[in-house]
Amino acid sequence: MSVGRTAKPITGIDERKLSERPARLVDTSSPHDHLNRSIIAMLQHDGRMAFAEIAQALKVSEGTIRNRVNSMKQAGMLRIVAIADPVAVEYKTDAMLGIKVAPGSTPQAVAERMSSLPDVVYILWVSGRFDLLIEVVSDDRDGFLEFLD
Repeated sequence: MSVGRTAKPITGIDERKLSERPARLVDTSSPHDHLNRSIIAMLQHDGRMAFAEIAQALKVSEGTIRNRVNSMKQAGMLRIVAIADPVAVEYKTDAMLGIKVAPGSTPQAVAERMSSLPDVVYILWVSGRFDLLIEVVSDDRDGFLEFLD
């Protein structure tokens, strides 16, 4: 014997029309959710864009944007950082270096170590000839050569 509640009909709703609609579940926590991707795209354009502005553009509430951004940050899907243009800040040396990881190590371990170096501004995990590509900026040629040592 099962125990349950009897649903009361809601006045003014045609139940036949409701039953004609297919049920649809939306997983708002999915990293591949369209709204999350739209939020990320807008923040890639301007990482300081106000949640209210994003909400207005995407036609959702500001709270929804705030919750989505916080969830994506906590899940490690999103990190908002400042990226300097090396030319604009007058670095004299800007180089992309390809790194092949030695056997016994992992690209992740090397990337973590490289990220702690002040001259490294960007790290890409790639496939092909190299395992990692890193962007290095230095004040001058001597600083770059010192980095390579």
